[in-house]
Formats: sequence, C-alpha cells, structure tokens
Amino acid sequence: MRTLTDPKTMRALTHPVRLALLEALLLEGPLTATEAGELIGESPTTCSFHFRQLAKYGFVEEAGVGPGRQRHWKSVNVWMNFSDATDDPEANIAAKSLERLVHERAIARLQNFYDTKANFPQVWQKASDSTEAVIYVTPAELRDVNTQLLSILQGFQSRLVDPTLRPDGSLPVEMLVFAFPMRAPRVAS
Repeated sequence: MRTLTDPKTMRALTHPVRLALLEALLLEGPLTATEAGELIGESPTTCSFHFRQLAKYGFVEEAGVGPGRQRHWKSVNVWMNFSDATDDPEANIAAKSLERLVHERAIARLQNFYDTKANFPQVWQKASDSTEAVIYVTPAELRDVNTQLLSILQGFQSRLVDPTLRPDGSLPVEMLVFAFPMRAPRVAS
C-alpha cells in the first residue's frame, strides 16, 4: 500500500481522467492508451498524456511495448491511502480535494449499480449488500475496526494483481466503508 503525503503528488492524482485510467488498469490489467481510451471514453492522445503524468508520479509504469509504437501501461500500486488530518495545511487541502473526487466517483459507481442491479444474475443481486450501522466507539476502537476491515480486504489483494488467482465466476466488487462521527464531541462545561 502506498501512502501519499506529498501535496503535489496528490494534486497530480486529483483528475477524473487519471483516476479513470487507474480504475481501468485495476479492472483490466495492462492497457495501451488506445485500449484505455475505448474503455473510459477519451482519446488515445489524452490517455497517453495522462499515463505519462501518472508515470511521472509513480502510479503507473510501462508494461512492455507491443507492435509498432504501442506502449502498454500497468498500475504500480493497487491500493493507496492519504489523509487530510496532518500537520501540513497544503497536504490537507490536496488530500481533501482527492478524497472528494474519489468518493464522488465511488458513489456514482454505487448509484449505477443500483440503477442496473436488475441486469445482474439473481445470485449477484442477492450477494450484493449494503449495511448501515451506528456504533459507539472511542477513536482507538474505531482505528482498530478499520484495521480489522482492511486486514480482511487485503486477503483478496493478490487477485487484483494476478488474474490466475481469481476463482471462476468471480467479478470485481467495490466495497465502500465510511467511518465517521455523526456529531462533534460535547465539550464539558
């Protein structure tokens, strides 16, 4: 997992085309700019430019050259994290912008699933779930809950990198977990 702390690096990632390219690589594996463009609805020239920018900041790298000048790109890190709760105000601003864009894209994918759920086989419709829970925890307990959830999810990380590890009938599934206080703490008087 890559931890992002540099504001310039986070700002470089805060672009819808760049996030779309990373998402496409995550789902499809190595792609050329032309292949990526067909998947995300952008021109090969645009994708090529953004792949180079992503490479500049260490998010992608060349995965080999095909016939002619076809350059395949692959993702370097399948998971990354960043925080807007640091001592660096510039990093906090960059992280908030990136977080907002990442969340907007994820919520849009979730809404798209809800809109098209009937197109999936019943087994997938029944397996897909959403859970909402309110728990009373301390900050330390909340960190522990997040650590436990991440540990469970990391057990499946190798399947992102190595398609041969994916069981027959598996699909990419996005899990969204938001953990946040519902109100500010009360100040004792």
